[in-house]
Parts: sequence; C-alpha cells; structure tokens
Amino acid sequence: MTLATRADGPELMDADDLDARVYADVVRDLARVNVVTLAIRPTLAFLARASRNKDRLRLLDVGFGDGDALRAIERWADRRGLAVDLVGVDLNPRSERAARARTPAGSRIRWVTGDYAEMGGGWDAIVSSLVAHHMTEGELVAFLRFMDAHARCWLVNDLHRHQVAHRGFPLLATIARWHPIVRHDGTLSIARAFRPAEWPPLLGEAGVDGARVFRAFPFRLCVERLR
Repeated sequence: MTLATRADGPELMDADDLDARVYADVVRDLARVNVVTLAIRPTLAFLARASRNKDRLRLLDVGFGDGDALRAIERWADRRGLAVDLVGVDLNPRSERAARARTPAGSRIRWVTGDYAEMGGGWDAIVSSLVAHHMTEGELVAFLRFMDAHARCWLVNDLHRHQVAHRGFPLLATIARWHPIVRHDGTLSIARAFRPAEWPPLLGEAGVDGARVFRAFPFRLCVERLR
C-alpha cells in the first residue's frame, strides 16, 4: 500500500452498531498500545512546559477513548503537587462508559459525552491523542481554530504516516494478541495520519501562528502551540 497520500475509509471501532463490550475491549487494548508506544510522553512533556510557574491547570482532553491519557495526567499532576481541573469529552457514549469503568474511585476527572465545540473556553490547555487522523482536513482545521481561540496552549498528539510503522504495527499487534479490531484499525490509522509537511498548510488555513510541528519517538507526530 502506498502512503503517498492519506488513506480514506472508516475504522471498525467507529461503527455505530459496535457492541459496547467489544468497544470497551478495543479501547482497553488501545490503551495498552499507548503504553508500549510511549504515547503519553509528548503530552506530559508539553504539560510540563505549559504549567511552568503555574500552580493550577484547567485542561480539556478531546476524544478520550479509554481515558488512559487523563488518568496518566492526573497521576503526573499529583506527583508534582499541581492542582488540576481535568475534563474529557468524547462524541462516543461508549467511551464514557469504558473510561468510568477503568477510573479508580476518588479520581477528580470529569467525563463528558458530547461535542468539543460545545465545551466553551477558558482552558489553560487542550490536548488530544489519536484523534486528528480520524478527522477530515476541514474538520481538523475547525478543531485547530477552536483550540487556538479557547485555550492558552494546546497539543495534538497523533501518528506519523510512515512505512516502517505501517508495516510493523500488524506484526506487533499479532505478537501482543491485541484485539483484531485494534490490528485492523491501528494499521489503517497510520495510513490515515499526516506527515510533517502536511501540517503547515492546515495551520495556515486555520489562521494559527507560532505552532511547532515535531516528531516524538516512536512514530508520533505532534503539533504544539504555547503562549
């Protein structure tokens, strides 16, 4: 399969009729993928920069899935003694059910089923992980505009469309015995992701200045806007 341009086509986990229990199994395995691929590291490094000289952080996570990123952020903030107001929003109601089931009692995270565009402003930071590649270019431009207008800083943490990752992920997923939907969708997700040169035109169309596009090991492509 050529990766010269982004792939199209729906991912199996996005099907409206996918059973909630199967969805929970899929996002649980995606959380395991995130552990193996060190997915949270760029997000925590971004938050360390964003919270410098701050004693409180109000954060929105868009498209939280299993909720693993927000739980990791809460643990990170607790270790640093940083007061946080953490909110996750996801269009899929199955995500809220899965995230609540895996979140320990006493967590202060607030889970919301809905559209990010209805979450208002005043955020210190907006983050997303493995969300951008699900969007069309028009949807992504609208998302960039929202974040830039409603948050002091933001981070898009997504995949890098790369042949090595595209060929290697199915093998890794098979060895790890991840859910078949994870094997299928993970491979398609890499093909649907962006390359570094494709981000500046999107940022320009969104009217975003001063964003940084950077790679993170292994095969993550991030876009960061700090103020």
